[in-house]
Amino acid sequence: MTRAMTDTPSQPAFVLVRPQMGENIGGSARAMWNFGLDRMRVVAPRDGWPSEKAVAMASGAGRLLDEAGLYGSTAEALADADYVFATTARPRDLTKPVVTPERAMEQARALIAEGQRVAVLFGPERAGLENEDIALANAIVSVPVNPAFPSLNLAQCVLLTAYEWGRQTTDTPAEVMEMAGTRYANGAEITALGDHFETRMEEAGFFFPDHKAESMKLNMRNMWSRLPLTLADVQTLHGVLRQLVRWKDRSGGAS
Repeated sequence: MTRAMTDTPSQPAFVLVRPQMGENIGGSARAMWNFGLDRMRVVAPRDGWPSEKAVAMASGAGRLLDEAGLYGSTAEALADADYVFATTARPRDLTKPVVTPERAMEQARALIAEGQRVAVLFGPERAGLENEDIALANAIVSVPVNPAFPSLNLAQCVLLTAYEWGRQTTDTPAEVMEMAGTRYANGAEITALGDHFETRMEEAGFFFPDHKAESMKLNMRNMWSRLPLTLADVQTLHGVLRQLVRWKDRSGGAS
């Protein structure tokens, strides 16, 4: 079974070359689908195809395996590709540009936008891609890993590359604040909280000595305005102050 890329591909094909374990094929399918990739090609899997172990490991991404192209050689799997990246961690003595996964997927996005067909090669678990496979590629993708332990699991390498593709093709902000049903307190609410605190601190004799009182109040106001308080925070602090007053009244002011 083979499946050629469409005339106007919107994503790269991930080509698993001679994968040895069905579990890693299934794990790769899950990793791809996590980031919206569904163009898988499998070259000469060691344990045959289809693979029950791959299906079990895919866990929700089985469609990728159902639609994956099966090929007898790397050259066949790349026959319709215009540009090919090969992932490898070892020096190969081949003159080719070496890019990070981030740069590779940035280039892939640009190439695909021009209407070109892009493929990414991933080698077998034991030793990775052979030089004969890499010779068919235009560029090498190398992950900046610990040089004393550079080996990545097949599915891990697929996940890392798919993640970089996702970063290049989505507008997810680097940081967001989850408000959990509340909102940031506005200026009036912060001012009311400051008034409440000043009142209670005055009653407790906090602002002492007198000549430092105004400076202490200013510092407190500055603290409230500097903190990113939510409405829930403000309501909680009001509640704390009210409860302290109730406790004081019940205890008769004893300390």
